[in-house]
Amino acid sequence: MMSNSTPLTVSYFILGAYLNVGYLRYLYFMITAMLYIVIVVANTSLIVVICVNRSLHEPMYLFLCSLFVNELYGSSGLFPFLLVQVLSDIHTVSAPLCFLQMFCLYTYANIQFCNLAVMSYDRYLAICYPLQYNTRMTSNKALIFITLLWLYSFVKFLIILSLNLRLTLCGNIINSLYCNNYLIVKLACSDTQVNNIYGLFSIVLSILVPVLPILFSYMRILRVCFSGSKQTRQKALSTCTPHLVSLLNFSFGCSFEILQSRFDKSGVPSALRIILSLYFLIIQPLMNPVMYGLQMSKLRNMCKHVLCYKLLAGVRNNKSVSK
Repeated sequence: MMSNSTPLTVSYFILGAYLNVGYLRYLYFMITAMLYIVIVVANTSLIVVICVNRSLHEPMYLFLCSLFVNELYGSSGLFPFLLVQVLSDIHTVSAPLCFLQMFCLYTYANIQFCNLAVMSYDRYLAICYPLQYNTRMTSNKALIFITLLWLYSFVKFLIILSLNLRLTLCGNIINSLYCNNYLIVKLACSDTQVNNIYGLFSIVLSILVPVLPILFSYMRILRVCFSGSKQTRQKALSTCTPHLVSLLNFSFGCSFEILQSRFDKSGVPSALRIILSLYFLIIQPLMNPVMYGLQMSKLRNMCKHVLCYKLLAGVRNNKSVSK
């Protein structure tokens, strides 16, 4: 264990939030592995369905595909790491791997918010300008939006990462289950003024960039709903409900993680603290494919068609083998 007052060349970090659970670690390992498998299968299935069916090559489904790819990206930055740590007696992580995980998780969160913001704008165009929607939001424009939001998220956190790498650290103990940018900056014994200023600027950007188009879009959608027909309200409700649920759920999970990393959480039970810190990284990748897959009728019908086709093909193959 390293000192917290002497400058050090940190080659690894100690994760201090893991509890000693004895043989229960094998149960937790199985639960974590099952969650990861479900997330991978659910999100990959919907990505494949959207990609192979040309009828789903529309802006709304392209944004959903980007969302599902991001769920796989974020989950892969957490779950393999968790599986190793759950079975380990000493919870350490090398510095390069720690920074890589931070990059994955923070860009995942930023991409998620930006993707949801673009989806809200897409719904605004579809509901408020149904006749002009196909010219205002084409598939090419959707792909440009997706490319820009991924690039923006990567560049934004690459700047944070480069600022962190120049810091001199005086400790290596992180009170978290995974690598946390704020907690690593707190270990620094060199000047962190630039990190703090850019960190504040980054938080403002992370909030304003997605929130402004979301507020603008939903204010316009509400106005149209109140003044429009019953059919318009039903269309708005069916297409906006999964988006709003996803947005509120993810916002809650991220808000708790930000608050608990910055304030004293000694009064919160350890088990509850662990569950809530993992909430936005586990529930969102599980919920989105299920919710959108069930709620979006075109996507749901296409999934049923693919599933029925595979089942029929399996039955035919079994019959041919038996003959």
